[in-house]
Amino acid sequence: MVSVLLLGAGPALADPDQVPGDPDVVAPAEPADPAAPAPDPLALPPADPLAPPPPDPLAIPVAAGPVAGQDPTPFVGDPPFRPPTFNPVNGAMVGVAKPIIINFQVPIADRPMAESAIHISSIPPVPGKFYWMSPTQVRWRPLQFWPANTAVNIDAAGTRSSFRTGDALVATADDATHQMTITRNGVVQQTFPMSMGMSAGNHQTPNGTYYVLEKFPTVVMDSSTYGVPVNSAQGYKVTVSDAVRIDNSGNFVHSAPWSVGDQGKRNVSHGCINLSPTNAKWFYDNFGSGDPVVVKNSVGTYNKNDGAQDWQI
Repeated sequence: MVSVLLLGAGPALADPDQVPGDPDVVAPAEPADPAAPAPDPLALPPADPLAPPPPDPLAIPVAAGPVAGQDPTPFVGDPPFRPPTFNPVNGAMVGVAKPIIINFQVPIADRPMAESAIHISSIPPVPGKFYWMSPTQVRWRPLQFWPANTAVNIDAAGTRSSFRTGDALVATADDATHQMTITRNGVVQQTFPMSMGMSAGNHQTPNGTYYVLEKFPTVVMDSSTYGVPVNSAQGYKVTVSDAVRIDNSGNFVHSAPWSVGDQGKRNVSHGCINLSPTNAKWFYDNFGSGDPVVVKNSVGTYNKNDGAQDWQI
């Protein structure tokens, strides 16, 4: 519909030759119609015909965007690479620190072209970035943790996948207090005494943001796998329960009944985060792939190129 403004209708414009009236003189009001109903003091004013319509309370939210690093449009054109595989897998539910991992069938020579063919989008939209781990693997992560309950879509040159994040479950391991504080969607849920890497032998647990990679009900930890003989002063070979891997350099959050007396007081481990059996069981049962573990007030920075240092890149 086209709105037409009729300038010839209604009251005439002011006559420039007309002498202004006395501002102190007020014209008498028209007499009230005795038959007219009394005005309703609760009546709403008439609607403005030019005002936008009110929002529909039943409308489905639509993703805003795009934001930096995201592209919600479908890929169109010839794919510059063969169909890749994704981690997380299609339909997965993951933690808020989980990066998107895209594996190609052959090495990629033109990385910018490959990135331009990968369209990442999320509801809500969040800014993020690409980074390459090898010629056959590119990753994308948000600049900050994903919001809780985010829907993420990937269109890699026509190969599509999607996943969701769950609650924002975050563990903060503070070496200054020897306590692990766990929040769920910003609310403190647990506080556990812990023991981290000891200074003897330079086993301090580095500062940084880790995330859960995998879990084992039991696992054998053997110092000889990284060159330290089991029978040496810093050697060990022990079976631990409720082991949650947080990097690819040997660090876990796990049950350590032998160090309960030290937990909350001092560091005695070889880099892992020791918890009591009860607390380790809770951690094991609640934390899953992509849930973050943030270490602070320790020594050094987690910057090993071990394939899990995403949040230091």
